[in-house]
Amino acid sequence: MNTTVECVLDAKATLGEGAVWDAQSSALWWVDIAAPSLHRFHPETRRNETWSMPSAIGCVAPRRSGGAIVGLEEGWCAFDPSVGSVRLMNDMAPGLATHRFNDGTVDPVGRFWAGTMPKSGPRDAVAGEAGDGTLFCLDTDGSCRAVLDGLYIQNGLACSPDGKRMYLSDSYKPIRTIWVFDYDLETGTPSNRRTFFDTSAVAGRPDGAAMDAEGCYWMAGIDGWQILRLTPDGTIDRTIPVPVEKPTCLAFGGPRLEQLYITSMGDGLITPGTEERQPHAGGVFVCEPGVVGYAPPACGA
Repeated sequence: MNTTVECVLDAKATLGEGAVWDAQSSALWWVDIAAPSLHRFHPETRRNETWSMPSAIGCVAPRRSGGAIVGLEEGWCAFDPSVGSVRLMNDMAPGLATHRFNDGTVDPVGRFWAGTMPKSGPRDAVAGEAGDGTLFCLDTDGSCRAVLDGLYIQNGLACSPDGKRMYLSDSYKPIRTIWVFDYDLETGTPSNRRTFFDTSAVAGRPDGAAMDAEGCYWMAGIDGWQILRLTPDGTIDRTIPVPVEKPTCLAFGGPRLEQLYITSMGDGLITPGTEERQPHAGGVFVCEPGVVGYAPPACGA
């Protein structure tokens, strides 16, 4: 099955990331970590709203009470798009001096999960040593807790539509693994961590992810010019080539969640000499893969 992947926003982002669908506004939130900036793209008009952020922004989630919550270096912040204001909610994570938030997702009841990584990039992996990134959870009451440490480049967060599974990956080249956890939706507790998919045998490393309504996991294959669909047992079900070397994050959207949006890295981060092959690197892309997607709910904090 051939799938056409179209550039719907030639954004020229340096580090496009954080794609998430907002059903209330029928729009796609996304971020440029390097700018740093927050964006809201309206597919019907192709209008893209942009707000500068005070520090590197790793992730965003629409908020039930309106606006959004963003993961900045200062911590979790409430964002009001009507005036463009950013207000610190919880400064437990990730640490302004050394770390920043990276990838995030919202579980089916509204908890916002996100992990951290060093701003300077991960240190070289040493056999037996864990990374110094941490996975955090912003609970619906606004409190924050550290749940898992030892990560290098945290990525790939997603929850299955039924809330019984949580997925997490590490993009660092020596690791490039996706894990799956059993997930207690009532308490927000992941357990029984195990390998879901080792990307060593495929072209791309695991970056951002999305779930579809059938419980399959979609992986942005950074460095691989492709995205993958993985069945719940960790089998590759489908590979879709994309016109950029470094797809970074995925989100199902559209009226029936039939569209899959893809963010990407741009100039300065792509492989030198590949510019002519990917003139829209740093853009936002969309395709219709022929399945109905799943979009996480708004954050309840």
